[in-house]
Amino acid sequence: MTAAAASNPTPPSHPGAQDEVVSLLSELIQINTSNPTHPERPAAEWVAQKLDEVGIASVILESEPGRASTIARIPGSNPDRKPLLIHGHLDVVPAERAEWSVDPFAGEVKDGYVWGRGAVDMKDMDAMTLAVIRDWARTGVQPERDIVLAFVADEEAGGVKGAHWLVDNHAQYFADCTEAISEVGGFSVTVGGDLRLYLIQTAEKGIGWLKLRADGRPGHGSMVHGDNAITALARAVTRIGEHEFPVHITPTVREFLGSIAKITGLDIDLDNPEPAFKALGGMARMIGASVRNTANPTMLTAGYKANVIPSSAEATIDSRFLPGYEQELFDTIDAIIADAGEGVRITREFITRDIAVETEFNGEIVDGMAAALRSQDPNAVAVPYLMSGGTDAKSFSQLGIRNFGFSPLLLPPELDFSALFHGIDERVPVTALQFGVRVLDRFLRAC
Repeated sequence: MTAAAASNPTPPSHPGAQDEVVSLLSELIQINTSNPTHPERPAAEWVAQKLDEVGIASVILESEPGRASTIARIPGSNPDRKPLLIHGHLDVVPAERAEWSVDPFAGEVKDGYVWGRGAVDMKDMDAMTLAVIRDWARTGVQPERDIVLAFVADEEAGGVKGAHWLVDNHAQYFADCTEAISEVGGFSVTVGGDLRLYLIQTAEKGIGWLKLRADGRPGHGSMVHGDNAITALARAVTRIGEHEFPVHITPTVREFLGSIAKITGLDIDLDNPEPAFKALGGMARMIGASVRNTANPTMLTAGYKANVIPSSAEATIDSRFLPGYEQELFDTIDAIIADAGEGVRITREFITRDIAVETEFNGEIVDGMAAALRSQDPNAVAVPYLMSGGTDAKSFSQLGIRNFGFSPLLLPPELDFSALFHGIDERVPVTALQFGVRVLDRFLRAC
């Protein structure tokens, strides 16, 4: 935070921004951008229109027809300050209507929530950002530093047609940015009474989506038969799915656990920290994955007829590795499939492979996040955490940009927030969106 910002109290966000964020999110959810069946172009055009309505120019870039991203820059008052990047993805994972209690693409507002696919991943942050920026344009607010906006395609499939493509082909839009904020951070976790932790993402696991293939000997299903590809693959998949990787405490997790111990008084054993995660409720699933590598089978494919033993079978594994522990993950998987084959050759190949990222929890930007949170919640305690999933931070970090997950939400203690990511009945509280608008407004004015 600059001295000038500290000496002049920041005015509250215009009420219009808090009112508008709900309608913006609802409209954006109604644009079905399920990856890969519904390309992002309509949503990218909608964002460009919303910016154009308040006099902000933007450009739409396509990696291929329909796979579109919208880029804009808000000029700051101080040309000596390096820009801040705010990036959010426009695509969502698919949703089955029959599984939901509401239409997942209606953007319905009921019971104090905005419902629909993308409500928390991550059209909420897109809407909050637009609400603040549109409000600024209407009321004449200018930030001190330039702010680059990137509403991008394809994050849910690894960003190959979105952020990765932008960094590889249009880096000039982001190359002067030094820091970035985006999804899956800044949300509250109530740990007792009125005490709330706000988890700011400073690290995330790397991705290794794998295809395993077993090649055996085909034959008739009625006969005694060895070298069965399905049997060998099932054995390998079971062992991978049941394998428990060792605990590793990365710098981010060490600081996170230290904060938890200090705040709650828990005696946390760094060799066995997982029992302490129970205090985090539903977030324990996400945080529990931050101390070890993981590998989960997600898909199986084999055979074409009930009485035919196929010559091959395939499985998909979603594996994630901690910063610094990529080789351990793949060495372990290779050892498992070699042992499980028992005469059947099992090979693996990458479907998607991407890096782990980590930055330190310090600097003016972190101080600014913490101050902005406290301005709206005096009981807010900002702590760093390592996210089990992945974001477009992987792409933008290649330009030397420090990335933080900061999509601020004040959540009800009873809400199982982590279960809503890619979950059924995804929804976000209206009050949480309004809180996020106020925090972002405060943070972006002062950062």
